[in-house]
Amino acid sequence: MSDPTDLVRGWFRKGDSDLHAARLLTAGGEPYDTACFHAQQAAEKYLKGFLASTGQPFPLTHNLEELELRCLAVQPTPDLMGINLTILTPYAVQLRYDASFWPDQATAQEAITLAEQVRHAILAVVPPETHP
Repeated sequence: MSDPTDLVRGWFRKGDSDLHAARLLTAGGEPYDTACFHAQQAAEKYLKGFLASTGQPFPLTHNLEELELRCLAVQPTPDLMGINLTILTPYAVQLRYDASFWPDQATAQEAITLAEQVRHAILAVVPPETHP
């Protein structure tokens, strides 16, 4: 993908794919830990897609708070107020290796809702041609 618009759209499509997987897993009745992982991944890809849309470099990180700070320094700034990304960040790595963490359906649904809010905030400020 050499075209910047295609690159951004690719990030958003991958985010949508992760969000879809999280919804399917949650609706199917487990594994909720994997649904939480995919929700975190979706939010991460939307944030990175936004940064790519503005030509901003971003670190190879799963830390959503770090990505959020980078997004808030760019114009137009997505409205991420009220989206508690600190809930999602641990689902990227810590959740995958913590044998004692087994979220329930409500936790997975909360993660999906947060990812959906990030998607909405990001797509509201990027050019329509980058939308998935």
